[in-house]
Amino acid sequence: MSDALVLVDTAAAPGIAVLRINRPAELNALNLGVMTELRDRLQELEKDDSVRVCLLTGNERAFAAGADIKQMAGRTAIDMWQVDQFAIWDGIRRFKKPLIAAVSGFALGGGCELAMLCDMIVASESAQFGQPEVKIGVIPGAGGTQRLTRAIGKARAMELVLSGKFIDAHTAERWGLVNKVVPTATYLHEALRFAAPFAQMSPLALRAGKEAINGAYENHLQEGLLQERRNFYLLFSSEDQKEGMAAFIEKRAPNWQGR
Repeated sequence: MSDALVLVDTAAAPGIAVLRINRPAELNALNLGVMTELRDRLQELEKDDSVRVCLLTGNERAFAAGADIKQMAGRTAIDMWQVDQFAIWDGIRRFKKPLIAAVSGFALGGGCELAMLCDMIVASESAQFGQPEVKIGVIPGAGGTQRLTRAIGKARAMELVLSGKFIDAHTAERWGLVNKVVPTATYLHEALRFAAPFAQMSPLALRAGKEAINGAYENHLQEGLLQERRNFYLLFSSEDQKEGMAAFIEKRAPNWQGR
């Protein structure tokens, strides 16, 4: 199992399954393999009646430091459209049981979007959240502009998305992005304690409650996600996208041309 990109532990606590992203050398950067495994493991756990709640985590250093830029850098807009990587994210969004993110360290770009795709977030004191895609010539493409705005409001979402700046765990809690901030050394234990009461509830009531809340939250969200996705793909036709991702890989400052 150590070679798996997503590790699953169903014995961590009664009724709770822990899924751990397992690319530590890459700071748990999200590629197609990770997202596909995550979707598949969640589909399996959805059918497991012994599991009522799922907890998604990375490690103490990084929940997920972003998308795998090397996997995307050379692609064109048509490439991105044909790969349709976000169809996998839609599969995760449809998971019917409560899904709680236990975030420590970096939750940036796609990592922040994945945390927001979950139903609740428990953050360690070392957690950092952000959507820094603008620094590599693109914008969030997996819901960042939409879910972040709904979570923290237009002005703050504009500040984060257009500057690429990070916020710490306590700011994220104050702004309404996370439910609870806990000590880094015990963050996973605390996240399990947070999840425990949900695992004691009726599975049908949990599913119905999640579905109803998402119905209120996601009204018109899909239209926004489609607009975000079109703009994300379009930027892969720009020279700035190629320069931004090349600069990231080469560890240098980008030279923006505005075209």
